[in-house]
Amino acid sequence: MKRTLLTLAAVLFFVAPAFAQDWAKQTLEKSPRHREWVAVKNGDRTVNAFVVYPEVNHPAPVIIVIHEIFGLTDWVETVADKLAENGYIAIAPDLLSGLGPNGKGSPDFTSQTDVGRAIQGLPPDQITADLNAVADYGKKLPSANGKLAVTGYCWGGGQSFRFATNRKDLSAAFVFYGVTPPAASLANITAPVYGFYAENDNRITGSIPATTEAMKAAGKKYDPVVYAGAGHGFMRAGEDPTNTNAANVTAHDQAWTRWLTLLKSM
Repeated sequence: MKRTLLTLAAVLFFVAPAFAQDWAKQTLEKSPRHREWVAVKNGDRTVNAFVVYPEVNHPAPVIIVIHEIFGLTDWVETVADKLAENGYIAIAPDLLSGLGPNGKGSPDFTSQTDVGRAIQGLPPDQITADLNAVADYGKKLPSANGKLAVTGYCWGGGQSFRFATNRKDLSAAFVFYGVTPPAASLANITAPVYGFYAENDNRITGSIPATTEAMKAAGKKYDPVVYAGAGHGFMRAGEDPTNTNAANVTAHDQAWTRWLTLLKSM
């Protein structure tokens, strides 16, 4: 338990700027796309989700966007908005819905440490049920075309990989620097899994060889790419004006290019 708390504290310390995202909020304010909050029911729970619609004249695929260990932040909302800009219905659920101060969610926590502890305490079955409820909601939207994908970042990257072991109708899973689920569960995956990893993030990237072998043994498609010089969280850091690592910017741009190409082939 002590080691877990120390690890969490280290993660929160090194990525502290994630909690202050005025730059991301400004990006959202400039978006011309329709954005809304919806309340998705999962039994007795209500999951608040941020939905962004593309400006298109045809039904579109739905992509579930799973947030980092910092909860549903402004930056995660900008990811959803950019996906919509490129023709996809993006739904970003707040998996801390109802679990924040005064029964609220991610925006109501006052410290990164509290958010991280709350997320670490989420029951895996509840996470899966929340994501399934959001996926079912998205697929029933009149403007959806029936295709469903999932993506996630950091903690959410691991959850996107894990969701692929629990959801049979996914067209693809896009895992950004997330941990791999237990090898025994990989046989349940039906969708291709595409990984996006940072070179300077061996805590996560070091697992790629074992994951590659396990996915191959299970007969599943796994396509990882490691971005040179980048650090953990490069998709967010690559947009953050306080970022000092040019490799994060390059990795961010290259990852978006690759991702959008893969999305078109779903």
